[in-house]
Amino acid sequence: MQSENKIIADFVKVANSAAGTLAGMGREARENARERMKEAMGGMDFVSREEFDAVKDMASLAREKVDVLEAKIMALEAKIGSDKD
Repeated sequence: MQSENKIIADFVKVANSAAGTLAGMGREARENARERMKEAMGGMDFVSREEFDAVKDMASLAREKVDVLEAKIMALEAKIGSDKD
């Protein structure tokens, strides 16, 4: 009976060791893949999220100013048109 318990205990140790090794290999593979993606993407011209949001806000503000200026031009053109009559 004692020998069966030792065999089971040894098997559990081997299984735990294998599980730890597989988990470590998975982490290492994931880190390597992430590093390779960074290297591959590094040569491309990508912007950060903060830069994108800043430019998006600038474009939105410029659009609002254009809308205001268009309204002013239309008002001036309407005034000029009514003055001719």
